[in-house]
Amino acid sequence: MSEERTPRKNTSRKADERPSDKWIPASTLPDPEPQDGWVFRWVRVSILGQPDNTHVSQMFREGWEPCAAEEHPELKLQPDVGSRFEGNLEVGGLLLCKAPAETMAARSEHFQKVANDQMNSVDNNFMRENDPRMPLLNPERSTRTTFGRN
Repeated sequence: MSEERTPRKNTSRKADERPSDKWIPASTLPDPEPQDGWVFRWVRVSILGQPDNTHVSQMFREGWEPCAAEEHPELKLQPDVGSRFEGNLEVGGLLLCKAPAETMAARSEHFQKVANDQMNSVDNNFMRENDPRMPLLNPERSTRTTFGRN
């Protein structure tokens, strides 16, 4: 008298789901299609309509170079009116740039080392005040994120 049941692992909720009818707005700063060996970034070229030549020059010296609009037709962007970067992708004072991945990895390593050196300096300055009669606790450099009450 036992009835035949379908094993739970053979059932799927995805089969019962309806296709998504939700509309999602387009992103103001779309992401270009990834390319091997390149990293993309939107670089600030103006603030409140005023050109930021110092920042642009710094970014170009760090290895960023503007992306041509014809290289990324998937972005479907209209160029800004009066743009200083004709033929490139500029939106609201931001210019799409690319740089070699290995250059940006070296840059990240450099800034990580600078940050670590700063933290070590702060720790050394703090521990300089240590007295054996009343020792200071070593600073703890681990973090954790929890969600909920537990």
